[in-house]
Amino acid sequence: MLRRRWTGPLLLALLLTALAPLPAAADPVPPRTETVEHTATVPLPSLSATTTQVASGLRRPTAIAAPDDGTDRLFITEKSGTVRVYHPDTGLASTPLVDITSAVDESGNERGLLGIALPPDFADSRDLYLAYTALPDGAVTLARYRLDDSRLEVLLSQEHAQYSNHNGGQLAFGPDGNLYWSIGDGGGSSDPFRSGQRLDTLLGKIMRIDVSRGCGALAYCVPADNPFVDTAGAREEIWLYGLRNPWRFSFDAADGSMWIGDVGQGRWEEIDHIAPGQGGLNLGWSCYEGLEKFAGGDCVPGETHTEPVFTYSPYTGGCSVIGGHVYRGQQYADLVGGTYIATDYCSSTVWALRPDSSGGYEQAEIGRMPIQVTAVGTTADGEFYVVNDLPGGLHKVSFAQEEPTCRVDRTVTAWGTGMTVDLTVTNTGGTPVNGWTLEFPLALGQTVVSDWNTDLTQLSNVIMATNASHNSTIAPGASITLGYLTDHTGDASPPPRFTLNGDACTVGR
Repeated sequence: MLRRRWTGPLLLALLLTALAPLPAAADPVPPRTETVEHTATVPLPSLSATTTQVASGLRRPTAIAAPDDGTDRLFITEKSGTVRVYHPDTGLASTPLVDITSAVDESGNERGLLGIALPPDFADSRDLYLAYTALPDGAVTLARYRLDDSRLEVLLSQEHAQYSNHNGGQLAFGPDGNLYWSIGDGGGSSDPFRSGQRLDTLLGKIMRIDVSRGCGALAYCVPADNPFVDTAGAREEIWLYGLRNPWRFSFDAADGSMWIGDVGQGRWEEIDHIAPGQGGLNLGWSCYEGLEKFAGGDCVPGETHTEPVFTYSPYTGGCSVIGGHVYRGQQYADLVGGTYIATDYCSSTVWALRPDSSGGYEQAEIGRMPIQVTAVGTTADGEFYVVNDLPGGLHKVSFAQEEPTCRVDRTVTAWGTGMTVDLTVTNTGGTPVNGWTLEFPLALGQTVVSDWNTDLTQLSNVIMATNASHNSTIAPGASITLGYLTDHTGDASPPPRFTLNGDACTVGR
């Protein structure tokens, strides 16, 4: 989705607050190549995500990677500069696989070893790639680490000295075999360097480079089809721009599309979905935060901006979106196959998104993660794990089908710049609801003027509707009605999702 062209002119930073023996030198285990492309049809509100802790003792873990070498291991980065190894049979090894603490600047809450990626030929090359903030000045750095001789080779760095936040740090190999790397806008708040819209800096960007070879004086090559190769004054490594702090992004193993979780300034967290091969897009920051024009932002005349596919307000307790992955594993393929899963560092909400048949996205809140999740990772087989910052644990993610115990039907009457929305909430469970809070978002530009049969509060676009004295109990099979009158600035769409006392509801008409 593209925005129309514009001509004219509380920092919520991302709070990053035993080597397992290798298999004996016998017959090598071939890497897994199968990908489950099945897209589940279970309605998102019928899904439930839960976690089980499988390891503890990690020191501020930041990222997860899985070698596709048949060993079933996970590699987990720690902020100080170490990479730990977990195996489901033997647990978390006490001795780090990698230790680059002497090279890492971990001062400040968001500096440190931030990202890891394993190349497709890892089983043979035994090389891995690391993103970290480097001593002595916090420069955001991409390096290759050669396991066979414990050697660190710096490939590319970006000055990032003035502020310690917004370092980005995600690394991932794309379906084209190139390495993609994210860097935040340089930190502070409100994009003080105007980095997001500039093409002469790597700040506020996602880069794409070929690390399989070197070109001239570079330790890597810039792919010839990168979008700004022939743009005067632009950094040729840039793939996407207009980002604030793209802490985590991933590629869908089935279709190669990219999903990005970009941390917001304080009003909107956003998720972007980019079709395969779509380099050169401007994702809006700092002209926009989410879908909203950012006050005092940098709007370059004539620019076209790509809109996020999902935004949420941090007013319900969120603070930093933690981008996840599209589920392509086998164990839960019938439930969540083709579904994108993300979370938030502060609220721990599990977001589920799935493209629908009309060009939009189904969405639901389907559970809670542990506190302070910093990364969602997958095994080589596509199963999900998460790590959390403090107290430093590794958790396996499971999914189940649990039918919602509520349904919300909507009746909308719109005119001019106003609309009324009547909601019928039905208890589809087997026990009475005694006292309730219905939570839902409004479209951008909608402002509630009055309400009925509820005590309603609007925080940004978040509505918290609690029961009135006469309708506090909803018996099994019974319904209550409530509603509101709202102004709008053009978008008269009804709320897309609801939770009743924290549980996702089926959305009816």
